[in-house]
Amino acid sequence: MLGVPVAFALGAGTLTAILINGNLSLLALPKHMFSGIDVFALEAVPLFILTAELMTGGALSAVLLKFASQFVGRFRGGLGHTNILTLTFFSGISGSALADAAGPGAIMIRMMRDDGYKPEYAAALTAATSILGPIIPPSISMIIYALAYPEINLVGLLIAGVLPGVVIALAMAGLNHVISMKRNYRGSDERFGWRDYLRNSWRAVPALALPVLILGGIASGSFTPTEASVVAVFYALFAGRVIYRSLEWHQLPGILARSALMTASVLIIVAMSAAFAWVLTISRVPQQLTELIVGMQLSPLAFLFAVNTLLLLFGILIEPLPGIVVLVPILAPIAHALGISDLQFGIIVIVNLTMSMLTPPVGGLLLATSVVARVPLAKMIRELWPFMWAQIGVLVLLSLVPGISTMLPALFGYR
Repeated sequence: MLGVPVAFALGAGTLTAILINGNLSLLALPKHMFSGIDVFALEAVPLFILTAELMTGGALSAVLLKFASQFVGRFRGGLGHTNILTLTFFSGISGSALADAAGPGAIMIRMMRDDGYKPEYAAALTAATSILGPIIPPSISMIIYALAYPEINLVGLLIAGVLPGVVIALAMAGLNHVISMKRNYRGSDERFGWRDYLRNSWRAVPALALPVLILGGIASGSFTPTEASVVAVFYALFAGRVIYRSLEWHQLPGILARSALMTASVLIIVAMSAAFAWVLTISRVPQQLTELIVGMQLSPLAFLFAVNTLLLLFGILIEPLPGIVVLVPILAPIAHALGISDLQFGIIVIVNLTMSMLTPPVGGLLLATSVVARVPLAKMIRELWPFMWAQIGVLVLLSLVPGISTMLPALFGYR
């Protein structure tokens, strides 16, 4: 609330708790910070970030945009539908909501503005759809979740995000259609022949093959999620340099610098969150909260709705990654004890906390999209409310229908 960066707020809280306790060494803070990021699985984080930067530098956004527009561009609100479909495809590559908004999202906002859409509406639609980045695999948030709750199967969690991501995309498309009818946002007059469909689809195949390669390789046991991130980097470099021929060597220093900066911002949050989680544990906060909730004898459904409310409120003041590290070790075991599927609960937590990127004052995605679109934040928030209500509706659906999260992993043998 004071505007202190989340990582330093967590660190200051941890340091204060150590000082008040009096019996703990100050060395505990750097020790637990380091142990929190000294994890092999975390190597996937910088590599997936680098993959997204390489694919963006390789003109991927333009290829996916052309591919998406040929299918949905002619319908009412066609550019809005193209925006949603493009960002859905890109989510299967980036793993990051901010990458979606700053890459293809920025291009689509300019196109929608030029076509007569209200700039604040274009920005709100882009921000609302960009939350698919951490939900559709690969996902940095899911990797952090698996570290916070080792009992869950990471591969199953990655696969579990596909159908909920599609449901959210459909909800955004339905709302875009309704708003476009009211405001008379028309579709594109451009028509495609069968040769255009073949050419655009053929050019999009290398980009669309990346998420298939990642998930297919992990599910088949060919490589681990961390090894998959290495494969993804080399594939992205090959696609941008050899297939699309749009990635130049002089772009690499900038790409590496941006990837390093984003990696540092992610890992310092994870490090501080690990120390903060340790303080909570030795203070018996998780145990006491667990006993309190279990003592309330809530049904599984009542517990899920209570968690949804808690996370939506909690997300107003904190970003997804520290939220996952702090809350998941407390809540996930309770959900498991109540018989709730680990995969269903994992998806509900990730969707909830990812939505927090749209809520001020800490909503990083909200702020970033406002800057990219060059629209006042207040106007953008007014346009965003219908999309937020639609996403809350999807959360209710995910809570009521476990199969949306568990059906696809079950086909691959993960439960």
